[in-house]
Amino acid sequence: MAFPYRTPQELRDDAERQGIRLPWCDDLSGLSAPFPIPDSALVAPNRLAVHPMEGNDGTSDGTPTESTRRRYDRFAAGGAGLLWFEAVAVAPEGRAVPGQLRLTRENADVYRDLLARIRRGAEESRGAGFRPVVVVQLTHSGRFSRAEGASAPRIAYRNPILDQKMKVPDEVEPVADAYLDALPEQYAETAALAREVGFDGVDVKACHRYLISELLSAFDRPGRYGGSFENRTRLLLDCVRRIRERIGPDPGFLVTTRLNLFDGIRPPLGFGTDASDEAALDLSEPLRLVGRLQALGVRMLNITMGSPYFNPHVNRPYDQGGYVPPEHPLVGVDRLLRGARAVQQEFSDLAVVGTGYSWLRQYAPQVAAGALQEGGARLIGFGRQSFSYPDFARDILDRGVLDPRRCCVACGKCSDILRAGGPAGCVVRDGGTYLEAYRRHVRPVEKKEASS
Repeated sequence: MAFPYRTPQELRDDAERQGIRLPWCDDLSGLSAPFPIPDSALVAPNRLAVHPMEGNDGTSDGTPTESTRRRYDRFAAGGAGLLWFEAVAVAPEGRAVPGQLRLTRENADVYRDLLARIRRGAEESRGAGFRPVVVVQLTHSGRFSRAEGASAPRIAYRNPILDQKMKVPDEVEPVADAYLDALPEQYAETAALAREVGFDGVDVKACHRYLISELLSAFDRPGRYGGSFENRTRLLLDCVRRIRERIGPDPGFLVTTRLNLFDGIRPPLGFGTDASDEAALDLSEPLRLVGRLQALGVRMLNITMGSPYFNPHVNRPYDQGGYVPPEHPLVGVDRLLRGARAVQQEFSDLAVVGTGYSWLRQYAPQVAAGALQEGGARLIGFGRQSFSYPDFARDILDRGVLDPRRCCVACGKCSDILRAGGPAGCVVRDGGTYLEAYRRHVRPVEKKEASS
């Protein structure tokens, strides 16, 4: 469907017809308020965040390039108070694409320079003393690993739905417990480097069905990492614990996670999903897990759902994509908002970063302000919107509006380029940079699929 709403009232009326009550506040001043992150020395200068958006434009060893720097120059100047730096692989075989970033001792100085550049650009744009909090996402891509370009899955268990979707060969065996046992130290090593080069924290990525996320639903896996809740959450909690041990007490450095509350796949193949309805949340285990994370010192949590490889309408409601979604995009937006609100209200002293706002285009600021006002989140994150409109935060904070001509159109082309192995960005609003990449990488895939 095309985005049909000419006025805010048309959007709200349509939501109400579907039984959805969008949070709403016309006073956007709350989005400008600084946010002291609990139990830390860090303060986000406003409540807006850029979600981790992978560019697939690193070198073969994971070093940022000029294209990477351009992307973060734009984010830094955009005015968001929290920059959630994209996924950085902790192991070479765990990269989702050949150009995925990887922080190592050999390229640490490049990351140090990039962070200095980000902070300098933020101050130049927003004034002396403006310092966004910058958290880096640490990942192992698991079944979606393609370090050399071809699929090389490291699966947590055999999942007939995703195995068929991703064409996982029958001979691929789940990774051994010994392999998983070694990962917390690799996460801790990368986290220590991240602090050394100047990041304000790390995110142990546990979303979108990458390795740690997939283990959360490993109900039928034998051994130390499957079956019970304690076993399925073991790797995530061990990684957080080991990083904390390695870093030691440091109020200036966060350990957090971007967490899938809901997979949209029925148990025993999915996490956080109602056993009788794969479109419905069952947050009993996710909330239990959040409690365990908080006990380990996690004070900020980024909420998301679904998988871009299997049910992208769940984690990024869209208008155009590879299939017709089984629900109205507003249903997906509402699910994301409700999930974040459930966590925030259960754990009032936790800083929840909400998601699901990009599809709302120019009406997102009012919904974001409403979510803050109602206690549905402490910070508001934008993903695809940051690709299409990197200075969205500046326009919200300074002008009180978003320009609909610059907003994300929810077409999914940025993800299409990434999955096809090209550098990801907005084809529609930044076509001078990314349109040719789309033609070069995506069009041949589309032609091949059409002919088959």
